This record gives sequence, structure tokens and C-alpha cells, in this order.
Amino acid sequence: MLPGSLAAIAFVVTLISYFVVKRNFYQSLLINYILLTATGWLLVFASSNQGAPHLALFAAIIAVGPLLGTYGLLTAVIAAAAAVAERFIIEQTPLGSLAALAMMLFTPLLAASLLWLRRHQSVGASEPIRESLATVAGPQASDIVISAIGDGVVAVDAKGIITLINPAAQQLVGWGNQDAIGLSYKSVIRLMDQDNNTIKDNDNGDIIARVLNTNNPLKTDDFKIKTQSDKNFMASISVKPISNKHNDGAVIVFRDITAERSDERQRAEFISTASHEMRTPVASIEGYLGLALNPQTATIDTRARGYITKAHQSAEHLGRLFQDLLDISKADDHRLSNNPKIVNVIDFIKDIADGLTPKAEEKGLSVNFVPSTSDVSSKEVQNRRINPILYANVDNDHLREIVQNLIENAIKYTPSGSITVDVTSNNDQVTISVADTGIGIPPEDVGHLFQKFYRVDNSDTRQIGGTGLGLYLCRRLAETIGGRLWVESEYQHGSTFFLAIPRVDHVAATFLNDN
Repeated sequence: MLPGSLAAIAFVVTLISYFVVKRNFYQSLLINYILLTATGWLLVFASSNQGAPHLALFAAIIAVGPLLGTYGLLTAVIAAAAAVAERFIIEQTPLGSLAALAMMLFTPLLAASLLWLRRHQSVGASEPIRESLATVAGPQASDIVISAIGDGVVAVDAKGIITLINPAAQQLVGWGNQDAIGLSYKSVIRLMDQDNNTIKDNDNGDIIARVLNTNNPLKTDDFKIKTQSDKNFMASISVKPISNKHNDGAVIVFRDITAERSDERQRAEFISTASHEMRTPVASIEGYLGLALNPQTATIDTRARGYITKAHQSAEHLGRLFQDLLDISKADDHRLSNNPKIVNVIDFIKDIADGLTPKAEEKGLSVNFVPSTSDVSSKEVQNRRINPILYANVDNDHLREIVQNLIENAIKYTPSGSITVDVTSNNDQVTISVADTGIGIPPEDVGHLFQKFYRVDNSDTRQIGGTGLGLYLCRRLAETIGGRLWVESEYQHGSTFFLAIPRVDHVAATFLNDN
């Protein structure tokens, strides 16, 4: 009678909690589990002689306890211990049978406890991310924000074990939350290169491993991700450490850019085709205008010469624009040539600066080439002054185009003052800098400056022509020769552009020249 009565009470409490309890679902679930465990225990106690089926049911009930947390685990342990104690004290069960009973009850309980512990550790490891958001938006809002983000978000601990995966990431990679939590990120976010080759564990290309090792943020658009169904998509991936001081793991944010890349490819093909087809007639126009300006081939009056000169300059500008578009198309398709040759960087950059000095002087600007300056006024001493010889093994045409573009931009955006070109080095790289005293760049525009077709739009720049292609092309050319391009600027106080390229020592430069 007692087990049946308790079962009836448990049923009534379950109905009440289902229809009445709305806010504290866990507490209601725990109360029902305690009643269910008590019912099972009394059922085993009341049918001690023929209780094997009841014992199996009771073992299954207590195995669920750890999945309900600490209180559920405590309830299950007390119930199992009480069942063993009842058999030992009241029924005086032999020790052999008692050990078998204990194994039957505690083995599934132990397995469920281990599962709960693993889950608890995984959830606990994701707390730094939730706490960071909770500090700003409140504890419940942090989960809402993570779930609402349209990009895939995956958090991993210091060992690369996934501790959090939002719904967008689950949809992108095809892994469910329960399946992914606790696994290595390498099983869920399977990185591939552009040629569909899997990134190996020992590859430097694994951007996530590099962030976990160096604790420095990284971002790339050069990888693909293979889903659980073995499909792949182009991905923009940003990996950022959770803490700047300690290696507590990282947050991986990624999105599918396959459609964007397809659109970019179609636009690039159109630009390439249009530029190629239009460059030929523009070259013809430029050639005929040049012939018209040549006194040996044509005789024109002064007024007509002025008109034709302006038309010739416009045709030259149009030709350079089409050439830039063709170069950008090649860069986007990875078709840019790269023919490295040993170059004496200081002499090379000095030639470029000297060639653009007249253009700067026409605007009233001075060009200072730092490696050639000296505080000593004596010409004899200046002639004996020895500059360091810095070698680099890069494509000379690409290097010339980058530096020339930077100096021309400095002249264009500097109303008055000077342009300073410097070359410095360390053991690994040579850094070329072009500093101006011009209008500078607003902080909000600096991060976009090297994007295609991006131009700073304010009252200082609207009167200055440009297409927004030059710096983007410089960046792509710098990447092609193994260099890096960046800028430091203060609005209304000038800008400094830096180009860092790999340095080659004298021995290696001599060997490469000889071979």
C-alpha cells in the first residue's frame, strides 16, 4: 500500500508542478525526482523476496540523479546507500549478494556521475565568455546575445576543447550543441586551404592553434571549413584570445563568404574584361594626341596646343586607371607576377624619391630622404659618410610601384610642409617609411584605408581626386613580395605609411646575385 500511495502522491505533485510551476522548473523537477526515488526504494523494500525487476528499475532511477546536478546526485547516493543498508541490517543479506547489489546500484550511478562531471566542467569553462557579456548586459542577456549573433561563435579552452557553440555555428558546421561540446575544435571546425587540402596539426596555417599558442588575435579570409557532411565553404575567420594576460582559451567567430567571393569574382572578371578592351582605344587616343603635340609631326597654334595637352594628360590618367584595374584583377585572382631580385634598398628608394622631388617642389613642398642627410656641413665629410647597405630580395617593379604610390599620395594630401622618406632595419626586415605633414586620417577611417575603392570622405578630401584603388593595390603588392603595409596617422597632423620587407644579409645577397 505504501509504495502505491507514494506513487499517487508523486503523480499529483507532478501534475501540479506542470500546470502551476512556471518559473523554477529545476526545483519542480528535483522534487518530482525525490518522490520518484522514494517510491522506487519503497517498492524494492516491500518486495524484497522477488524484487529483481524492481531492483533494475530502481537502479535506472538513481542513475538519472547525477544528470540533475548536485542535489540529484546526493539524492541518488542516499537512496542507493539506504537500499544496501536495508538489505544488510534488516534482511541480513550475505556479503557476496550484498556486494553484487552494491555493484548493480553504484556502477550506473558512477557512470552517470562521470558524465555529469564532464558536462559540468565544459559548461564551467564557458563562464568567462558569459561573465564578460554579463558584466555589460546582465546575466540572461549574455546568452541571448550569443544565441542571436548571425555569425558562428565557438569558444574553446586553452587545450582547444569546445566549451560553447552558438546556433549559427551549429548550422554552419552541421554539429549540434551536445555533440560539439567537449570535443576538440579540430573535429568540428575542420580547416582547409584554397586547394581543398586539410590543414595539418603541424602546419603554421592553423590560425586557431596559433592564437592559442601566442595569445595574439588573428583574422583571415583565406580558409575553407569542411562541415560534418563533408561539404565546404569559404569562411571569414576571426580568432581572439579570451584574456590578454593569460591563455584562458579563445573565441572563434566565422561566417560563410562563399557567395561574396563568387560576386567578387564576377565583378573582377567584368572589370578585367572591360579594362582590357578599353585600354587599347585609350592607348590609341593617347598616341595620336602625342603625335599632334610633336612639332615634327604636326603644326598647331598655341591655343590648340593647350587643349590637346589637357586631353593628352586626361588620356594618360585614364590609361593608368585601366592599368590599376587590371593589376587589381590579377591580384584578386592571385595572378600577379613575382620576380624577386636582389636590390640595394637605400639606393633604390633614393632614386624614387629624387624622381618625385620636382613634383613636390611644384607644390611648394620639400622631400627629405633621411639616409642621405647629415648634420655636418662639410661636403668632404658628407661624401665620406657611409650609409648601411640594406639588401632585399623582392620584385623591383612591385617595390617601386608601392613606394612611388605612397610618395605621390603624400604629395597629393599635403597642402604645405614636407615629406620625409626614411629606411631603417633590424636583423630580419627593412622598413621604409613615408611621413607627411598633411591633413591626416580620421581614426574611424584608418581601419578601412586599404580596402578596395575606399576613400576618406570629408571636407578636406572632396576636392582631391582619386579612385580608392591605390592603397588597396599597394597592400596586395606588399603581400605578394612578402611584406606588410600599415599606417599611423593623427587627423590634421599628418600620416606615416610603413612598408616592411624581408631583409637579406650580405652573404645571401652575393650568393643570389651570383646565381
